[in-house]
Amino acid sequence: MSAATDAAPLGLLGGTFDPIHFAHLRLAEEAREALGLPRVRLVPAGQPPHRGEPGSTAEDRLAMTRLAAAGNDGLEVDDGEVRTPQKSYTVPTLERLRAELGPRRPLVLILGADAFEGLPQWHRWQELFSLAHIAVANRPGHAPHARRWPATLSPGLAALCEGRHVSDPAELRAAPAGRIIPFDMTPLAISATLIRDLIGHGHSARYLLPDSVLDYIGANGLYSRNLTGHTSS
Repeated sequence: MSAATDAAPLGLLGGTFDPIHFAHLRLAEEAREALGLPRVRLVPAGQPPHRGEPGSTAEDRLAMTRLAAAGNDGLEVDDGEVRTPQKSYTVPTLERLRAELGPRRPLVLILGADAFEGLPQWHRWQELFSLAHIAVANRPGHAPHARRWPATLSPGLAALCEGRHVSDPAELRAAPAGRIIPFDMTPLAISATLIRDLIGHGHSARYLLPDSVLDYIGANGLYSRNLTGHTSS
């Protein structure tokens, strides 16, 4: 294992954030606490490559992410994927952050168990482990992930994961990348799809996302032409 690094690990949580909601924020907060991460950087996707056109623009989603992170010193927002015209792939983002933060800073990519199991469908996925650690959150409906390895993983992913699993967050500080660590998260059955559907049908989405984000949605007419009653009072 590499010698101890100079800086504390930085957590990274990417997503379309269309819109960002409390399940995203709780995931970031619980990862920060469970893994001893001083800060988690939220990375809104500019052009998500594996889904249809988002319901709001990249600039709107960036603005909502900034509103959601405001007031929490443990969160920061990265606008790099929004600012580039290229598709939003994780490996180029990690390469950009490596250039920005240096080769020794531990980076911790936060994923749900379902996303982790789907890594072989990602662009240049084999390179992820040379750029960052991966923290796997046990999402609602998933058994503790460490107990399920390697039975549920594809052969290629299982082979690449061999010898990388750790359980002590302190090991994330000992190398800049290459480890996999699971952690538990509180089940919150909230999705951006649910929120967009509620707003689109004229129903309240209050208490599923921050009031500041809900106000932004209302003020900018996102997801519905009729948002009466959906802004904070």
